[in-house]
Amino acid sequence: MKFGIVVLPGSNCDHDAEHVASAVAGHEVEMLWHRRDDVSDVDCVVIPGGFSYGDYLRAGALAKLAPVMNAVNRHAAGGGLVIGICNGFQILTETGLLPGTLMRNEHLRFVCRDVRVRTESDDTPFTSQISPGTILNLVVAHGEGNYYADEATLDMLEANDRVIFRYCDEEARITASANPNGSARNIAGICNEGRNVLGLMPHPERRSEKILGSADGFRVFESIIASFSPAVV
Repeated sequence: MKFGIVVLPGSNCDHDAEHVASAVAGHEVEMLWHRRDDVSDVDCVVIPGGFSYGDYLRAGALAKLAPVMNAVNRHAAGGGLVIGICNGFQILTETGLLPGTLMRNEHLRFVCRDVRVRTESDDTPFTSQISPGTILNLVVAHGEGNYYADEATLDMLEANDRVIFRYCDEEARITASANPNGSARNIAGICNEGRNVLGLMPHPERRSEKILGSADGFRVFESIIASFSPAVV
């Protein structure tokens, strides 16, 4: 399959994602410049982390106006896969592809640390190879990762199995101490109604090789690839 990595002014995780998709996973990758208005030749769009447009106004607020995001919106509407990581998640909420918003961390400080997340659903292309309840050791690096939505929206996400990852402790318990940013209900990642768009704050691409301390994040890429590729009989 072919991955397309969006490159916005201020992106700083684009080449991390490119490395995992190409060198680690062995798949074709194309870098998608922010002025590009067509992404029809890629199968999965990755909106990487970073500080798009310097996070002016708020994280993702200007990025949603980039021409490439119009193309990404069309790609998603047609059922194409889109994964937004960290700043990418913030951008997806700004564009309306995902509900809610990402606010300043509860403690008002930038956080960069290892985290554990519990996989809540395998009913997405991004978790198709990860059993519910599986703990992934990932990492976060953000100042605005505090996921917020009103209670009705949170209840809707829960009822429709759209909360995909939650921050947890080493025993998979959902605790306040495991939550690095104050995110509502310990939410670390959600999907859209069509289940083809995922946003998550932790970085799977930074934990996709054992030399980095954990290869758990690669399971997300493996799931994407497995869900796209036809089964071999």
